[in-house]
Amino acid sequence: MQTTNSQLIQIALTEDAAFNDLTAQATISADATGSARITAKATGILSGVSLADEVFASVDTNITRHWLLADGDRVTTGDVICELSGPLRALLAAERTALNFLQHLSGIATATSLFVEAVDGTGCRIADTRKTTPGLRRLEKLAVLHGGGINHRMDLQSGMLIKENHIHACGSITDAVHACSSIHQDIWVEVECETVAEVIEAVAVCPDIILLDNMEPSMVADARKIVPDSILLEASGNITLSNARAYAETGIDRIAIGAITHSAPALDLSMRITGKQL
Repeated sequence: MQTTNSQLIQIALTEDAAFNDLTAQATISADATGSARITAKATGILSGVSLADEVFASVDTNITRHWLLADGDRVTTGDVICELSGPLRALLAAERTALNFLQHLSGIATATSLFVEAVDGTGCRIADTRKTTPGLRRLEKLAVLHGGGINHRMDLQSGMLIKENHIHACGSITDAVHACSSIHQDIWVEVECETVAEVIEAVAVCPDIILLDNMEPSMVADARKIVPDSILLEASGNITLSNARAYAETGIDRIAIGAITHSAPALDLSMRITGKQL
């Protein structure tokens, strides 16, 4: 069962004891109101705006939110992202949870956009993987879209990806592809290949997608000559910003990058109180 935004927010607020902020209780009167501003401290792509907005509303419906930028927008250092006003205790109670979501998801969108820019003009797309934070996959994959990438399968029932363990258990690439194709005609089948010989075997049984795993660009170029256009060709494994274009220029259709979700640094954002009324 998929966790909703509201459920995730409540889990995060409870984890932070957001409604029992001892510091705010000691330093800010209960009826104090004021304003705050969220700004960018780095350049990147925004994601998680709607989620952060819901965090503030969940803490206190009296918080007024005015977002100047939206998911998918580019920000640079100093850009104002949101203007807020309302009860000061509530603003501070929501701050960390809202920024945690916003910074993490914007980091993923930003990391994705860097790879998208690296392969620009080649026709190759940047795809994510299932290497996501447990419970946050839906949001992280949405962040990939905000960064200009595309989603691979959402979960184990969204498509069949035959990897080395499946091949070993089934006996061969040929047997594994036939087995998958026989039980679900309406679900795409992808097979992972680590050598050109495996690519040749895979082409003979016509999966929907062939994944070239941990191959150097020269090997990928050789595989591209073997694989017909009717089979989508994907590469993954040890692909970085510095070599992504070399892979893309071989003519492959897409590159799958696990790092854009599992290793993306958070985008630096901050919230500061800009005014106070008693």
